Amino acid sequence: MLLPVSAPNTPSAPAACDVGIGWRQPHYASLLQTPRAIDFLEVHSENFFAAGGAALAVLERGRAHYPISLHGVGLALGSAAGVDDWHLQQLAQLVRRVDPVRVSDHASFARARVDGNTIHASDLLPIPFNRQALDVLCNNVQRVQDRLQRPIAVENLSAYIQWQTTAEDALAEPFFLMELTRRSGCALLIDVNNIFVNARNADLKAPLDVAVARCRTWLDQIDGAAVAEIHLAGHCYQNDVHGEIVIDDHSDRVCPEVWQLYRHALQRLGPVPTLIEWDTAIPELDVLLDEAARARACALERA
Repeated sequence: MLLPVSAPNTPSAPAACDVGIGWRQPHYASLLQTPRAIDFLEVHSENFFAAGGAALAVLERGRAHYPISLHGVGLALGSAAGVDDWHLQQLAQLVRRVDPVRVSDHASFARARVDGNTIHASDLLPIPFNRQALDVLCNNVQRVQDRLQRPIAVENLSAYIQWQTTAEDALAEPFFLMELTRRSGCALLIDVNNIFVNARNADLKAPLDVAVARCRTWLDQIDGAAVAEIHLAGHCYQNDVHGEIVIDDHSDRVCPEVWQLYRHALQRLGPVPTLIEWDTAIPELDVLLDEAARARACALERA
């Protein structure tokens, strides 16, 4: 039997990427009652740590219809105090129960020893980009992966303060994250909106195209083979007596500049699974689905 032969030099069609949305309480019922064309749902792991109850029941029903990605906000992977045993145990139980397509958390710290006690800041606090912090992060990531028996993805942070590091000690954030993947075997979760928010806050007087160029340079230093997921979200500008700042509050549609950067990320990293995040001022479900459709269209536009 003769097999069809592709014409020489004929480019293949661009590959679509999986696109999901953050599954938040206002949309629990809608997505269970009427399944939609969504490739995966992402939930915050800590919301489902209880051994039973309504929340976990909803998640298990959702898992019957959609792949689930577990995205944590509490592991505090960059904490010198280490990872909390109880937290890690609850996460391991949830992973066994849900069998998620991905598990992720942030390159941040929250746990610290104060006056002989370990406290948790309940926030995603930035870590310094130096060798000492890299050692801490690698050790904690490895411990989590050993417990879960799977690699995790670590997300770059939107940060509103920075550590002071000497020129000899400082590492560029993309290099820092790539070293993390090399040493621990973890993957990266690249939040494009976080990159843009940080670039804007670094110099709000600079033109938007300057911020975009800085973000493109950031993305160009990342190896696509290390990236497991991309996040897209909206942000807001706050201006008060203390000055102006951009806040990564996940309260709006993705802005044009972040869409531009997403297209660049797809060119550089390939068709990586992509999530639309929306955590405050949550809109109607159709708005989220529209943003997800736009992300899918960007992947199909990829030359």
